[in-house]
Amino acid sequence: MKTCVVIPTYNNAGTLTDVIDKVYNYTHDIIVVNDGSTDQTINILENYRDRITCISYPDNRGKGAALQTGLDRAREMGFDHSVTIDSDGQHFPEDIPALLEAAEAYPEDIILGRRGTSHDNMAAKSTFANRFSNFWFAVQTFRCPGDTQTGFRVYPLHRRPRFFTSRYEAELAVLVDACWHGAGITSVPVKVYYPPVNERVSHFRPIQDFARISLLNTCMCIMAVFYGYPSMAYHKLFKKKK
Repeated sequence: MKTCVVIPTYNNAGTLTDVIDKVYNYTHDIIVVNDGSTDQTINILENYRDRITCISYPDNRGKGAALQTGLDRAREMGFDHSVTIDSDGQHFPEDIPALLEAAEAYPEDIILGRRGTSHDNMAAKSTFANRFSNFWFAVQTFRCPGDTQTGFRVYPLHRRPRFFTSRYEAELAVLVDACWHGAGITSVPVKVYYPPVNERVSHFRPIQDFARISLLNTCMCIMAVFYGYPSMAYHKLFKKKK
């Protein structure tokens, strides 16, 4: 496979350098999407401009928009698959080979880095959000991959992942849409680090983001009845036989 790594980032200047440097140990094909950061991110990326691909927005558009931009650029550059990893230092780039090994075995699947739901310093709202997301994903697709909120993934680019929303909830929606169109989901256990509360940088807004997730799930449950379930049945009954 021809693979790259896409790193969306927004105001994570404190961890961005470490993430890029560790990813660089595994591949030099890196695309960083600076989603309108207002900290020192742009200065940090200036140090890498001759080694990696950098895309910057003047204003914040949301993680979904940043991922769509990065994956579209990866596809334009001729890559077959793309790893996505957050820039907050939560994930360990050392787990990239495990994700790629799974992608080699299941090249049509979206590979998820499964974090589990119980870790030191993990915020209660993050645990709830993940379980909440997993529940509705199961309702909409009849699948339980274990961690639908993880940002550590491998996308097969020929399927052209589609992010229908631009914010926090986009990574759930893209999985649901992929399942409705016959994509497989494979989970790989990965390590995760949650810094102490006083060191944590989070852009999750409990009220606004839960409201957006609830609205999204309401719409997708309706769509599941009229489109998602029939589409999954069609792919299972007819596409698999070809």
